[in-house]
Amino acid sequence: MLHACALTMDLHIPESGSLKAKRTVVKHVVETSKARFGVAAAEVGYHDRWQRTELGFAAVAGSHGHVEAVLDTVERFVWSHPEVEVLTGSRVWLEADH
Repeated sequence: MLHACALTMDLHIPESGSLKAKRTVVKHVVETSKARFGVAAAEVGYHDRWQRTELGFAAVAGSHGHVEAVLDTVERFVWSHPEVEVLTGSRVWLEADH
């Protein structure tokens, strides 16, 4: 069985005074998550707002527990990032026989 989950996180970046400053923070979170945790990651919302962003992360594995553990780690990483305040987070699961 294939297990996949998408995690979205709505973030506030209070110190950002420009789109360039926001992109620096977003790029660090996205690229570090990809490299460190092996997830797909991208900015998926609020592209034109200086202090707000929505990030999307996705993980796929053969076990539900493994996907959950990976995304738990990603969530902890984002929460620990000093430049961001997490406003919301949600997960959507897909389970398919393959």
